[in-house]
Amino acid sequence: MTKETQFTLPDFRNLGILLRTVLALQLFGLLAALVNAADLSGLLGLFFRYAAYLEPPLLISVLILYLIGPKLRRLPARLGLVFSVLISMGSAAFWQSMLAWQSTEVEPSLLRTALLAGVAATLILVWFDWRARRLSPALAEARLQALQARIRPHFLFNCINSVLSLVRSNPARAETALENLADLYRGLMADNRQLSPLGREIELARAYLDLESLRLGERLQVDWRIDEGVEGASRQLQMPSLVLQPLLENAVCHGIEPHPEGGRIGVDIFQRDQQLNIVVRNPRHADAPPRPGNRMALSNIRERLALHFDAEARLSAHQVGDEFVVQMVIPMKEIKRGETH
Repeated sequence: MTKETQFTLPDFRNLGILLRTVLALQLFGLLAALVNAADLSGLLGLFFRYAAYLEPPLLISVLILYLIGPKLRRLPARLGLVFSVLISMGSAAFWQSMLAWQSTEVEPSLLRTALLAGVAATLILVWFDWRARRLSPALAEARLQALQARIRPHFLFNCINSVLSLVRSNPARAETALENLADLYRGLMADNRQLSPLGREIELARAYLDLESLRLGERLQVDWRIDEGVEGASRQLQMPSLVLQPLLENAVCHGIEPHPEGGRIGVDIFQRDQQLNIVVRNPRHADAPPRPGNRMALSNIRERLALHFDAEARLSAHQVGDEFVVQMVIPMKEIKRGETH
């Protein structure tokens, strides 16, 4: 198989994957009930009967796949698929044997049960693979480009003008600004489909804010609050690339620029319940004129989080008093030994 057609196993430790697996199997149970029910009045009872039969082997399979999922993903794709299907077939056959042993009313049709479980598991895994192909890489790249375009086109020209004004009066700061600009655009042009170290994303965000401070001066104030444990592990912790910088760009665009007196942006990064929390606050006054693009950027970031973490990550945005608060919560993932970025 080529890289483009390589089958991909889902992450069996992802909450979204587990929930979709349960729902998919319940859908199979509902279809079976629709086929076998004599009338609509008996449909619900038959569905619950099938669900009670399907749940135990499903839970056994999910538990086994959760425990050995990382090892399965390291196997060749086809071999991982075969093992996953065999685990589902074995769990179904085991449960059928238990029922047959406890009750003589249950026919021990182990082969039929195993084959049905294998077909259901294969269909679910193929659906997960189709879903992954639909989202990545073409769609992910397109959305990434849309997100990168959120850095406003005139930002580069503003930076160049600011640097030119500093070349003679403060050459050291002008040189630092050019280094920040090069670093920021180097990050933009990199392959950003993979996760990136948190420390790297913080560096890019600081570079962006330093460049904006050339234009806004004292109007832009930033408070960084990073937990010591998170800061110490920032080179090992991973997050999607280029999601922190757009949040700060929104804060500058919607919270600082509209007000002649400027304002203060707060950035809190901390760990809670094995999840990485990033909170960005910016001032927002009721009389400020609305600006387009804020919801689009947040929607793009939500989609990127879903591409990487499915249901395990979330992004919320709301106004608290005179502040607009955006909170991003993602699973704590560390760079594995031997990985490079």
